[in-house]
Amino acid sequence: MDHSTHHSAATAGRRQHHGHDHTRGASWATAARATLHCLTGCAVGEILGMVIGTALAWGNAPTMIVAIALAFVFGYSFTLFAVVRAGVSLRTAIRIALAADTVSIAVMELIDNGIIAVVPGAMDAHLSDGLFWYALLGGLVVAFLLTTPVNKWMIGRGRGHAVVHAYH
Repeated sequence: MDHSTHHSAATAGRRQHHGHDHTRGASWATAARATLHCLTGCAVGEILGMVIGTALAWGNAPTMIVAIALAFVFGYSFTLFAVVRAGVSLRTAIRIALAADTVSIAVMELIDNGIIAVVPGAMDAHLSDGLFWYALLGGLVVAFLLTTPVNKWMIGRGRGHAVVHAYH
């Protein structure tokens, strides 16, 4: 095998990860499923954090900190449990979850919390106020729409949720 053949084979191997050819990019459906998976964990944590902070009459900053922290915890845990169920060690599963979800969760949280912060009165609304729920759920919808292209780009390059595909 000459050097050019070896180089071509090595390049093709890098472009193909677990049977997926990343040179063509990910489909929108794959990106949407990955984003929805991530959004589910984020939404559970985000909503729980906002409900806790609002119910306990905490200020805006502590409420957002708890909501963001719980969004990361639940977002990672959904991936973590799925990968551990596939037979991967906990240590490896943690590395996979961090690689798969960190950027997606961070983008979602930035968008979602940014929207909640800029909607007049949303952070001061009570759990019984429609504004609380409209701002929170509306922020999650916008976060999904804006994070899907990010995930599509990352999956197309073998990053993000592409790391998890081998374990599903």
